[in-house]
Amino acid sequence: MTLSDRVFQLSVKVGCLLVMAMILCVALILVASIHDCDCNVRFASYYGDHMVLQKSPERAVLWGYGPEGALVTLYLSGPVKQKTSPVTVTKGIWQVTLDPVEAGGPYNVTATVQNNKTTLTDVLFGDIWLCGGQSNMWFKTSEIFNASEELDLAAKFPHVRTFMASLELSETELTDLIKVELPWSVPPANVSEFSAVCWLFGRYLYKTLQYPIGLVESCWGGTPVEAWSSSTALQQCEVHQTNGPKNNSVLWNAMIHPLIKMTIKGAIWYQGESNADYHQEKYSCSFPAMIDDWRMAFHLGSGGQTAHNFPFGFVQLSTNEKGSTSDAFPNIRWHQTADTGFVPNARMQKTFMAVALDLPDETSPLGTIHPRDKQDVAHRLTLGARAVAYNEKDVSFLGPFPYTIMATEMYVDVTYDQKVSVTPSNDTFEICCSETKNPCGPTSRWVPAPIVQQGPTSVQLSAHLCALTEEVAALRYAWRDWPCDFKACPIYSSSRILPAPPFTINLYSAKENRDAKLAFLFLGQMCSQIYQIVQ
Repeated sequence: MTLSDRVFQLSVKVGCLLVMAMILCVALILVASIHDCDCNVRFASYYGDHMVLQKSPERAVLWGYGPEGALVTLYLSGPVKQKTSPVTVTKGIWQVTLDPVEAGGPYNVTATVQNNKTTLTDVLFGDIWLCGGQSNMWFKTSEIFNASEELDLAAKFPHVRTFMASLELSETELTDLIKVELPWSVPPANVSEFSAVCWLFGRYLYKTLQYPIGLVESCWGGTPVEAWSSSTALQQCEVHQTNGPKNNSVLWNAMIHPLIKMTIKGAIWYQGESNADYHQEKYSCSFPAMIDDWRMAFHLGSGGQTAHNFPFGFVQLSTNEKGSTSDAFPNIRWHQTADTGFVPNARMQKTFMAVALDLPDETSPLGTIHPRDKQDVAHRLTLGARAVAYNEKDVSFLGPFPYTIMATEMYVDVTYDQKVSVTPSNDTFEICCSETKNPCGPTSRWVPAPIVQQGPTSVQLSAHLCALTEEVAALRYAWRDWPCDFKACPIYSSSRILPAPPFTINLYSAKENRDAKLAFLFLGQMCSQIYQIVQ
């Protein structure tokens, strides 16, 4: 072999060694970058320092992102410790369900992949409540009556933590939030910008429960129920796709669906104003259908940890236009109860309602549709949550509702299901006077029925405004947009804390005619029987 051949072979070997060395260097750099990169394992958008996770008996679900195929292990350190079995990152996502943890904290939660890790600090375990709806839920704590006093109190409740999703739209269902508006915070941080109803509800609950409460706000002003409902829910009510800012499902897709893996205790809701003139006639279907669909979605999304019938509370519409003769708000209030008048009922089980039609605010700087008294709204919601969600036996949360109604030519006697506090009223009750045995509607002849007598559980109404040839064919109560002044409706619970909800009861249906006394008696007892069933 010549010298030149030997030189050539040596150069080839040296070249190969250099190439291998370069490959090895690149590999080492890549490995080092994997170990050093904070983005390789991370939690989903709505997990963060200071957050609340759902306590036992439910199991908290945590999820996030990591390198495909990597194994993620979760460590819980604090009053108790846990280490989960490794889970594989699939399609870039990992998900872990913790063993049940009792209320309390603080904890650190650490997710690890090989030598890379990320940690959530100051995590508490308690109950998570989701707060949704439109502008009256969005209404900030800084804008309510006595806001400065409320904000001064906030620092005394460090175990009531808040989180707010950003306002975003999507034409498709998203896995995670596009953006976080307010991260998990310890009061008083961010309380001024947070939903007043949501904050007050959580604060009042904490005073009763004495363990952490996590509040998740996801709402948008001026939005109809259709935007917050999945296509599956809307199909049940034959609500068809629309174009523009009220697009079906766009807020469900972007602001609710990303949350369904989170284990929650329940939800509260304040919405309906936008449906007063938009698909109003379908609200008695679309609202209960949305509740059912949310329940199923959160149950499945959390792997069965969120209850399939988690408690759902809502605010019945307050007021908007004083002196209005429109039936829009009364109709929505009725439809909010699936045309029953009260909840829970056979169609809307494990629900609770805050009646708010007696809380008008004529001088609200944000318009009369936005009353500033959110304290009474939240207090009434809290009573419902204590009774329905937490099974407290001696908590009154339902205002008076008719038990029996008896009609004669001169009077209508209404007996309620509880003791009542009554103040005089000439026109809050109305009767429909008719010469035919047909159902009464909005265009029928409705006349005032003044209260002429009262008892511990009853009122007697005058029917003298019906003509001699007419009879009482229907009765309704507080069936106006603005039925009374502030806390001045005629019928309350004996404590005067809970107003009677509005109702409308027809004597005659399209299919049958009955004697007036018997029909009203039957309808009253039927309502009472449903009321007793759902207790």
